Amino acid sequence: MKSQKLKLFCFGFGQVAENFVKTILSEGLDLEFNVTSRKDSHSIKLKNLNYNSYFLESYKFDKALLKKLETADHVLISIPPINNEDIVIKNFSAHLNKCKWVTYLSATSVYGNHNGEWVSEISKTKPSSSNGIARLNAENLWKNLAKKNDLPLQIFRLAGIYSNKFNILKRLQTNKLQIVDKKNHFFSRIHVEDVAKILFKSLDSFRRNEIYNICDDKPSSQREVAAYGAKLLKLEQPNPVKLEEIKSEMLQNFYKDSKKVDNKKMKNFFKYNLRFPTYEEGLNYIFNNNL
Repeated sequence: MKSQKLKLFCFGFGQVAENFVKTILSEGLDLEFNVTSRKDSHSIKLKNLNYNSYFLESYKFDKALLKKLETADHVLISIPPINNEDIVIKNFSAHLNKCKWVTYLSATSVYGNHNGEWVSEISKTKPSSSNGIARLNAENLWKNLAKKNDLPLQIFRLAGIYSNKFNILKRLQTNKLQIVDKKNHFFSRIHVEDVAKILFKSLDSFRRNEIYNICDDKPSSQREVAAYGAKLLKLEQPNPVKLEEIKSEMLQNFYKDSKKVDNKKMKNFFKYNLRFPTYEEGLNYIFNNNL
């Protein structure tokens, strides 16, 4: 990155956005950033840097954020669709004209079910879940807006995110893990630290109108990952349940779709070597450093 100040605006400030900001700061860049949340507007400090968090919920927001947004040159969108609408486009599409980097965080749920086969960025998108359908609709809205307003847009399709704070080891320890023993069920995942570092890479390595799968190298079944976690913790594996016994709609949707997500485009373009190339490295690190 060049030495001038990076002015970043984050719609939403969950674990991906926060880790991205921490990565930027750890690299010594001069940063000004502002974010949105559903809490009342307030000022806060992160790593000795003051920033503003502006209230945003559906179609209500603190209008003071508009001035900060209009001067931002980098914008990260991590807010999921609400009622099948993208509230950032709905409320702020006219205020993004000075951006030179816009990143929309989507999800690999847009691919739907591919019966355990590999999918890449050119594979057919046929989402089956309400979340996947809403995500694909939002992607199309962002692509149309980028074309209409000549916005420098990239889309990251994120696999299931885990972190030192949110992971299968904690769910195993608290008995909050349900496993469905479903044949040929594969899914992909990514450690939040790798997401943040790829976002950082994209500040310099940027190509507009591109989509990237952001995932690790080893799609696996939930049962395989749980077995590895249980072995680390020296716990018994949870007994599998039948799909119809699952009450959570999100979990039901998770088991509807089976696919292996290809990450070659991401690794080749950003020239990035994953810190946690499989769940084994990720869970080992979490086990050895955080529990």
